[in-house]
Amino acid sequence: MAKKVIETSKAVAIAAKLCRPSVIAAYPITPQTHIVERIADFVYDRDMDSEFLDVESEHSALSACLGAQAAGARTFTATASQGLALMHEILFVTSGMRLPVVMAIVNRALSAPINIWGDHSDSIASRDSGWMQFYVESAQEALDRIIMAYRIAENKDILLPAMVCLDGFTLSHVFEPVDIPEQKEVDKFLPSYSPLYRLDPKKPISMGPIGFPNSFMEFKYQQQEAMQKSISLIKKTHEEFSNIFNRSYGNGLIEEFMTKDADYAVMAMGTITATARHVVEELRKKGKKVGLIKVKTFRPFPEEDIIKAASKLKAIAVLDRDISFGQHGALFSDIRSALQNKDIIINNFIVGLGGRDVTSDHIKTAFDKTIKAKQTITEWLF
Repeated sequence: MAKKVIETSKAVAIAAKLCRPSVIAAYPITPQTHIVERIADFVYDRDMDSEFLDVESEHSALSACLGAQAAGARTFTATASQGLALMHEILFVTSGMRLPVVMAIVNRALSAPINIWGDHSDSIASRDSGWMQFYVESAQEALDRIIMAYRIAENKDILLPAMVCLDGFTLSHVFEPVDIPEQKEVDKFLPSYSPLYRLDPKKPISMGPIGFPNSFMEFKYQQQEAMQKSISLIKKTHEEFSNIFNRSYGNGLIEEFMTKDADYAVMAMGTITATARHVVEELRKKGKKVGLIKVKTFRPFPEEDIIKAASKLKAIAVLDRDISFGQHGALFSDIRSALQNKDIIINNFIVGLGGRDVTSDHIKTAFDKTIKAKQTITEWLF
């Protein structure tokens, strides 16, 4: 295992290479571009035995991955923002056909106004498309979670596609030390792709036919069952990965920091959690019983783990880098639903939209307002 200081986008590209996808289909879009550029270089230099399809749109990119996956290939793609929005139709087709495509999402705000900087509005808008969603904090975690995503998605009891989400620019363009595992180690952890069914002219089958009213609900029920089953598999896969590579991210669903005796905690996803961790350490030195709960997996939503982690708290500050217009932040809505029977004040703070910096002061303000709150509040921290 070699440690190198590399750009997070390159770490994602290396992760894809280590997973040996047969087909990569992609269309460049800021801030995802560096990922597919690096992969294109790997393929051109013959460091990667894959077909690279440079298609004309993101809709075509995911459509190509869908077709290749249906034919029995392991696939990879990456996108962001309007690109993910353009894929929206095919997101549902991919998950409904139970094709375990893995896709990196370099989180970026959705237009308008046009904005190329990071927030979670793109992937959050796709949260109900039947894809698993994992949110990462560091370059190392981005690499590791892509490897784990394939292992989870391709499990015969799951067969669901997965998004590995990393904050645009704030993480995607940052250089960090990354342990790069040996290919043989990854091959041992992630066997070659062996689908239950595939399109084969010698053994013809139909994939993606019409679902009539007397069968459509059964298809959706099976997807929901698979998504729920993935909760335990995510934990198991994370534990196995940790034992082999000596790295862990909580239990793969959530990660707690200084919560054992905490009265108040911040909950968040992505790079915000790195800043929040330092704020927690600073406030602890001042005698405040505060902690941090990082939500690592948003779909499936880890409801039982959230309840267990939060049940001892007096109040929670949920930081959302998204907004569900007419409601609240998406993470807040799910957490409030999970904790509806608990006597806990849950506050929502909308932060960091369109790449706005989320500073230590923002998080201190969220803590201060939450400690003082007598009832639930929702505020935008500019």
